[in-house]
Amino acid sequence: MGKILCIETSTSVCSVAYCENGEVVASEELFQVNSHATNLTVLIEKLFEKENLPTLQDIDAVAVCSGPGSYTGLRIGVSTAKGICYAIEKPLIAIDSMVALTYPIATKHDEDQSPSALYCPLMDARRMEVYTALFNDKMEMVEAVSAKIVDETTFVKVLDKQPVVFFGNGADKCKEVIHHKNAIFLDNCHPLAKNLAQPAWEKYRNDRFEDVAYFEPFYLKDFVATTPKKKVL
Repeated sequence: MGKILCIETSTSVCSVAYCENGEVVASEELFQVNSHATNLTVLIEKLFEKENLPTLQDIDAVAVCSGPGSYTGLRIGVSTAKGICYAIEKPLIAIDSMVALTYPIATKHDEDQSPSALYCPLMDARRMEVYTALFNDKMEMVEAVSAKIVDETTFVKVLDKQPVVFFGNGADKCKEVIHHKNAIFLDNCHPLAKNLAQPAWEKYRNDRFEDVAYFEPFYLKDFVATTPKKKVL
């Protein structure tokens, strides 16, 4: 049986889920900025306090979002996942943040969803930049993950050919500049731990594990630290 703890911390949302054979059994989510360091382990403890769940020591693997996303969030999530794997001697599974964001939308198959549509997750990367990719409704990546500066021409080539569904915490600022007739925007879409259930189960069944010692998050861009400006007295 594939009993997997899923962890997602690539954005401001901190979430965990317990899944069995690709099905979500229980989950915990906290929509609070800068909460990961303080609350991730608390959420995990709260998750395994639920009735009819095994103990943390009884799980078969840990799945974590690998990035791109928030530098700090990814570092905390991956460090916690690796620590648990070391402690209980279980394998580590890595899931792309773009997959976590896209999976529940691309696989929903609503009647009003065009079969020719592509799905474009948009993760805020400050200013007018986003982390993004393109998927079809079979969750096949048709354009690799990249960082883009968004303006009215950014996605025009693909929009001229077919509908594109945009979603994620970077969608709002894109909605301000993209006005193409084939652009569809969805609100309130977040990469959540429960969305890792099926992708993690597929990797678990195929023994697609990471090297716990050497695995690092996919930051996509180098982290740049800044110093606060001095106040003028």
